[in-house]
Amino acid sequence: YYVNDKPHIGHAYTSTACDVIARFMRLSGREVFFLSGTDEHGQKVEQSAEKKGIPPQQFVDEVSINFRELLDLLEISNDKFIRTTQDDHKKSVQHLWKVLVEKGFIYKGTYSGWYSVRDECFYTESELVDGKAPTGAEVEWVAKEESYFFKLSAFEDKLLEHYEANPDFIAPKSRRNEVLAFVKGGLKDLSISRTSFSWGVPVPGDEDEHIMYVWMDALTNY
Repeated sequence: YYVNDKPHIGHAYTSTACDVIARFMRLSGREVFFLSGTDEHGQKVEQSAEKKGIPPQQFVDEVSINFRELLDLLEISNDKFIRTTQDDHKKSVQHLWKVLVEKGFIYKGTYSGWYSVRDECFYTESELVDGKAPTGAEVEWVAKEESYFFKLSAFEDKLLEHYEANPDFIAPKSRRNEVLAFVKGGLKDLSISRTSFSWGVPVPGDEDEHIMYVWMDALTNY
């Protein structure tokens, strides 16, 4: 869970739904590893800490415990609770980054575009609705910020070939055409680092300038 504020009924519902599935699978004899935890980096967290006048680490320490206590209160059967500020998680994220660099899937460039702090997401001009993100969040223009990129475009043909060879890969089937249309529309490389704030996992080899984009960080945990 993202820790820019206290947990609410939606977090309780999601945790309970996951718990039901995990317990059912265990009773069915399936091997289950149920992971929960808190996603603690990003500009939104940094700004929330600034509003309270405390360091980001102190802020996430205080908020994260609320999520842990929620799981205990609901008797959720998760096998592990992870925090993305833990050293072992940071090392795992940096290891993944290094592997992607070695395989040629990460390169440095510059990025300019519309950014939503609330969504922690970049949007193109065509995706904006009445000057806002599709989610209704406010956006701000980021002008030529240096960034590392992930070569998502390199996977377009490979994904289409995989979908063709494995018709049941996309579920539910009602979403298959939607996903195919999205991929066929052209996959663009993703900006995966930031320089305009400092609360995140440092990029290996460029620790003084770049931190990893929060979703790159969180993906490793997921």
